[in-house]
Amino acid sequence: MTATAPARHLPPPAAPALFRHLLRSEWIKLWSLRSTPGVLGVGGVVVTGICVNAARSNADRLDRGPIPGAGAGTASEPAPALFAFDVLGTAFVDPAWQLLMVLAACLGAAALSGEYATGLARTTFAAVPDRRSVVAAKAVVVTAVLLVFGACVALTSFAATQALLRDHGGLSLSDPGAARAVVASALLAPVCGLAGMAAGAVVRHAAGAAVAVIGVLLLLPALFQGDTYRWVRETGHLLPLDAWETLVRDPALPVVEKYPAGVAEAWAVLGGWGAAGLAVAVAVVRHRDV
Repeated sequence: MTATAPARHLPPPAAPALFRHLLRSEWIKLWSLRSTPGVLGVGGVVVTGICVNAARSNADRLDRGPIPGAGAGTASEPAPALFAFDVLGTAFVDPAWQLLMVLAACLGAAALSGEYATGLARTTFAAVPDRRSVVAAKAVVVTAVLLVFGACVALTSFAATQALLRDHGGLSLSDPGAARAVVASALLAPVCGLAGMAAGAVVRHAAGAAVAVIGVLLLLPALFQGDTYRWVRETGHLLPLDAWETLVRDPALPVVEKYPAGVAEAWAVLGGWGAAGLAVAVAVVRHRDV
């Protein structure tokens, strides 16, 4: 008689990874970078500190100097120079928030380019062949983290600066333009993070991606300043830095720009840059070899 070999029971095939599994994985990857907590923590303190220092300096100047708009002067004693002061703008000082843009963009770039630098991308795409889901999960995590980061910095900066300026016209969130400025500043971080992800997908090198995205976000706007040519200025309005500056402008102040951007246009630009960054990252990762 012929002996019958015992039946071998093969293990069931592994279930495909669900999107929530990808979110958990990307969350762990992001926070496993030693630079993430430090960049967000120290960066938030520095950005807020710059704005608070500006508010304190302005408050001291207003305490010691002439009241803006007061005193017409006489022939023998001319009026002192007026002190131009933007209460709302003190909470959103350009250099401070440009630093936030750099931090957010570099974090987004590192989140994607780091996978290629370490070779982890091969393992990730072997386990999850659907690259669009991987990039989408990474984008969700980066956007959520940077949105919370931007909201915390924006609210803290606004509250601290307006408290220092409470005797000089300090604003509350219910004042015209205040809530809009806080929301726009909170959204600025994830928009720059998605732009950084796009740069990371294209360049695939952390330093190169950081340089590229900083050039686009901060250096390119300098080429489209001035009101000599309308098309030059209107092209500048299509950049996120210009859109953010439009949204944080105090509506109570006169607009001195010859070709100003509209509020609706500025919101569309911010949203468009975020969507474009995600689209570029997905397209590049999907169609390029590891």
